Amino acid sequence: MRFGVRPVFDGRLRERSFGEVEGKPKSEWDRVFVPPPVVGDRMGHVDVPGAETRAAVARRVYAAVDEILESGAEHQILVTHGFAMTYVVAAWIGMPPESLGHVVFKVRSGSITTLHEDDVYGGRLVMRLGAVP
Repeated sequence: MRFGVRPVFDGRLRERSFGEVEGKPKSEWDRVFVPPPVVGDRMGHVDVPGAETRAAVARRVYAAVDEILESGAEHQILVTHGFAMTYVVAAWIGMPPESLGHVVFKVRSGSITTLHEDDVYGGRLVMRLGAVP
């Protein structure tokens, strides 16, 4: 417990479920993958059978971030996966979930993203995105 706190697991911050290709070789993904439409419903699109939609990921991640923010703690450390991180950042800055169809905040594994709320105006800042220690 490096920071002197006990970790709290929240399954809503997990990676996206990839349905029937979960844990299988990329060749299986390539065989069944259907890319999202360029225009239209990208958030509700199912790209592999049984996969979680982007909209479903956004709903659960946004709910987790809302609850974390309601805690009132001065500092929080969140650990999540790359796909889910896009939605953590989007929830932080107040981006409406329906506008996320084309948005990706790309971060590397093991990287650190620093989010900060301005003390004076309450603005939500993205100080660092995917910084590698």
